[in-house]
Amino acid sequence: MFILRTIVGKLWITIIGLVVVVLLTLSVFLFRYIETSFPKSSDQVETLNRLAQKVASEISLHKEERRYLQVVNELLSAQGANVVLSAPDFSRLEAPVGESDNRIYEPRDFFLEEDLKKVFAGETINNQLSSGIGPKPPLTMQYTAVAVPFMDTSGSKVGGALILYQLTQSSEETQDYVKRLFVVVGVCGFLMTTFFAFFLLTQITRPLQKLKKAADLISKGEYGTRVPIASSDEIGELGKTFNHMGEQLSDTIKALSHEKEHLASVLRSMADAVVTFDSEGRVILTNPPGERNVREWNRIEWPEQGEGTEEPAETDWSALPVAYIPEPLQPLFDTVIEEAQEITSKIHVQSEVWSVVMAPLYSYEVVRGVVAVMRDVTEEYRLDKVRKDFVANVSHELRTPLSMLQGYSEALIDDIAATPEERKELAQVIYDESLRMGRLVMDLLDLAKLETGNMELQFRELDVRVFLRRIQRKFMVLAKERDIALNCIVPETELILRQADEDRLEQVLTNLLDNAIRHTPAGAEIRLSSAPARHKGEPAVLIEVADQGYGIPAEDLPFIFERFYKADKARTRGVSGGTGLGLSIVKNIVEAHKGAVTAKSQQGQGTTFSITLPVQTP
Repeated sequence: MFILRTIVGKLWITIIGLVVVVLLTLSVFLFRYIETSFPKSSDQVETLNRLAQKVASEISLHKEERRYLQVVNELLSAQGANVVLSAPDFSRLEAPVGESDNRIYEPRDFFLEEDLKKVFAGETINNQLSSGIGPKPPLTMQYTAVAVPFMDTSGSKVGGALILYQLTQSSEETQDYVKRLFVVVGVCGFLMTTFFAFFLLTQITRPLQKLKKAADLISKGEYGTRVPIASSDEIGELGKTFNHMGEQLSDTIKALSHEKEHLASVLRSMADAVVTFDSEGRVILTNPPGERNVREWNRIEWPEQGEGTEEPAETDWSALPVAYIPEPLQPLFDTVIEEAQEITSKIHVQSEVWSVVMAPLYSYEVVRGVVAVMRDVTEEYRLDKVRKDFVANVSHELRTPLSMLQGYSEALIDDIAATPEERKELAQVIYDESLRMGRLVMDLLDLAKLETGNMELQFRELDVRVFLRRIQRKFMVLAKERDIALNCIVPETELILRQADEDRLEQVLTNLLDNAIRHTPAGAEIRLSSAPARHKGEPAVLIEVADQGYGIPAEDLPFIFERFYKADKARTRGVSGGTGLGLSIVKNIVEAHKGAVTAKSQQGQGTTFSITLPVQTP
């Protein structure tokens, strides 16, 4: 029941129980006392019956003896008993003993005529045991009366009936009275207890309810909630303690909130990505760069061992889950969880390089998670790679011709060549190497001018279809020597560039076709094509150079437009070998025309370079 779950209900039930127990205990002892201390109605009837028999048997014999009558009257007076004599005609007779001075009763006040007739017939009756369902004499409930016959003076027949009566003194009536009294007292006790319970509701439970309401508000974040202090008793002290606790809690929450905001501000302001994982790999906390990284890396479909990397479909990154650790971080995460040691490593994610520092988080000397700090070092990695490749390539490109120049020059000086043909051949090698060094120097100069914006471009209108056919004729002989099919595919409609430097674009296609011919095996095809396109929402022309060569490794593809970067580090350069600057020059010339150049390649299937040039250069 609901009432038993409240303090008022419990107090009410307790007090009611105590009152009931006390009343029941008192009633048991009181009823026992009444039963042992008060005469019963049967005992009173029996006593009156014996006394009436005695008086009736002697009254006719001694009614003239004054002393005897006085003793009998004193005896009856001591018992509180009185006598009424009834004649056979039911009339009242004057009795020599036991008559009351202030009350005059008739025989019919105690017995009915039918009962008195039995007495006249010689029976003894009393008004307590008389049967009959009909009306009773008026004094039956007030007095206990016994009627016995008495003889006349001759002693031969019944002269009448002697009625001896006394106030009823039975324990049954007393018990009934006590029961009624206890019922009244119980009802009053119940009502008083109920009133007292509602008084407790006001004095005790109302402050407790205010405390509960204040605690609920604090649990919802309203830490400034306080309870009013209305008394100085224990509940008042409890309210003061609660308010003090609220103040301490509010101060603590404010301090924690300030610390959290400070930490969140630090994390948000960090350029590095910070992500915290639990022991199961679920994301707990992250800053914006970390959230962006986890979303982007989780959207990538990572290939199985030996499979190629497919371009992922376009996806709304903000709708992707950030719940679990991405695939690239999984090995580092497992190692940190198992070994409980900090790890620093670099990971490659598509074309990006990230430096990752991953450290364990402890809870009572148990690893409860991992914090990872990630920094994008793609540019540093690229610059370092370019620096290393630059040093290696420049050393190689300069050392080889210089060595050959030095060697063949010494041969000429030492007259090793015996014939004019041999001397001419040595001189030719010296000449070719000098031309190669000259090309290297010119490429460096062109690249420097393009990067600094000092190269002047001669813009004029250019017919792309005519331009591509001329380039095809230029490389047709070289392609036939290598047994390579060089095809040119142009649309039937005209393609015009309003502003383009024909010489520099020819240099672009020369570098691309030279690379394609050198890296395409015999019997394969090189395709030179053009088509209308769009670039940044404006009309443009797309020019593609596609070969069926060896292809470029995926890890080298993002860096092929860097200076001196060569995908095949072991490739030996002949007289017509490249300098490692061609694609860098291509990129800078195309960007000088406000266009874009991209490359797609798959090893063993070839490479396609796509150049997009706006029709009208801004």
